[in-house]
Amino acid sequence: MKLFVILSRFPYPLEKGDKLRAYYQLQELSKNHEIHLHCLSDQTIKAEWKAKVEQFCTSVSIHPLKKHLIYWNTAKQLFGTKPFQIGYFFQKNIYKRINKSLTEVKPDHIYCQLIRTAEYVKDIHDIPKTLDYMDALSKGMLRRGEIQSGLKGRLFKIEGRRLSEYENRIFDYFNQHTIISKQDRDLINHPDKSTIEVIENGIAEDFFDYESTEGKTHDLLFTGNMNYPPNIECSEFISNDISPLLPKSSIKISGASPHQRILDLKKNKQVEVTGWVDDIRDSYASAKVFVAPLFIGTGLQNKLLEAMAMGLPVVTTPLANNALKAEENKEILIADNAEGFKKHITNLLENENLYNSISQAGKEYVKSKFSWQQSVAKLEKLLS
Repeated sequence: MKLFVILSRFPYPLEKGDKLRAYYQLQELSKNHEIHLHCLSDQTIKAEWKAKVEQFCTSVSIHPLKKHLIYWNTAKQLFGTKPFQIGYFFQKNIYKRINKSLTEVKPDHIYCQLIRTAEYVKDIHDIPKTLDYMDALSKGMLRRGEIQSGLKGRLFKIEGRRLSEYENRIFDYFNQHTIISKQDRDLINHPDKSTIEVIENGIAEDFFDYESTEGKTHDLLFTGNMNYPPNIECSEFISNDISPLLPKSSIKISGASPHQRILDLKKNKQVEVTGWVDDIRDSYASAKVFVAPLFIGTGLQNKLLEAMAMGLPVVTTPLANNALKAEENKEILIADNAEGFKKHITNLLENENLYNSISQAGKEYVKSKFSWQQSVAKLEKLLS
């Protein structure tokens, strides 16, 4: 089958959740299908990144987003009704190129990741189409609006409401729909949302058998794209709220593109900020406990899967565990405030039996439940 895939970002390097999901899905799908990939991009794509993806795609087309049009099309939505991010990612010249390629390739199926890409093919009616919502973006934006004050907070709320309306409206333009978790599916505002297929993320096999030659250098670890607001706020909570309760603890924060707010955390002598690391498994292997005080955001957090696959006990929030569905006090530990995090972290570091029990049970859980092969098999069946 010829698959025509449209992404809002180039799926490499794997520093963001949508990139990681796309990369491993494409890798698996390419074993049985011909992939024609089209990526929007607001950054320069290095040749070695493109080569990584070309290994399993028949063709790869990158469509640079023109900066002046990004600003103009986004600003226009101040007086429009579509979500700002639809304005950000849609450009007419790219629309023409994508539709020209559709005519040339004559694919059997179109697969769009995230609603940001839907405008490019919503009016195509003679080719079956699947939309991967991935997350309920509207809910994540509304949560940010509730936390943020002032003009930013109002804009987040406006975007959240528009996203909710768009998630509902765009549904009927596609034949099939997928999403990362049942919890996210329940947040989509459409009467037929129960038909959306849940396609979970997986975990790469090389996380399970990684062997580090280094010892444990840090007590606590948090990872992620460090320019993403929920990750920034999570890191600040670790530094500002948890670390004072554990004054002897050492903390590592690892991830690409650290925002200035992340870099400022280095003023805390307990905190090390690494920025980008070539192999994120090195960071997981260097820490004793993974902490993720995530109070906003949606979707299944791959950082939790990776940490558990590496044998790190995870302490996180009820919100973050909603999609993961690990068993509390057996496979994962749950807290909703700094004191709760302190209690669980202290117990893990002082009780070897508890540490080993949570570590092993968590690893077994993600190994049995989250496989890219299994999740993409479900996707493949849907596309076929």
